[in-house]
Amino acid sequence: MLLAKNFCETSAGLWQLVGKVLLVFKIVIPLLLIIFGMIDLGKAVVASDEKAIKNATNSIIKRLIAAVVIFFIPTMVAAVFSLISNFNKEKENEGYSICSACINRPNGSTCKTWADAEDEPATPAPDDQQAPTP
Repeated sequence: MLLAKNFCETSAGLWQLVGKVLLVFKIVIPLLLIIFGMIDLGKAVVASDEKAIKNATNSIIKRLIAAVVIFFIPTMVAAVFSLISNFNKEKENEGYSICSACINRPNGSTCKTWADAEDEPATPAPDDQQAPTP
């Protein structure tokens, strides 16, 4: 697919930004869930209320599970797309590898190469038909 290859090549910077945002979410959201769960549990322990401690314990377990799921969502999505791309044995989808590399590893060498190439201005081709200037 020439369109997909060109799209991923020309928008590598955008996919790199999306990858960086996902990386931040992948780290910050689980940490916030764990911290808020610990705060709730701490409040319940300080209050010395058995019912509040039990509710806070259930809440922190649910938040830990949510944190683990959120942390592994990008890995699960990458695995699914890897399985899907393996069904297509042709090399038509090699343009998608640029998008995939920029989303999964935004600081990786493949993505940086294409993102940096996107920032450089295109050099005009030499015109052999132009007459020399005196």
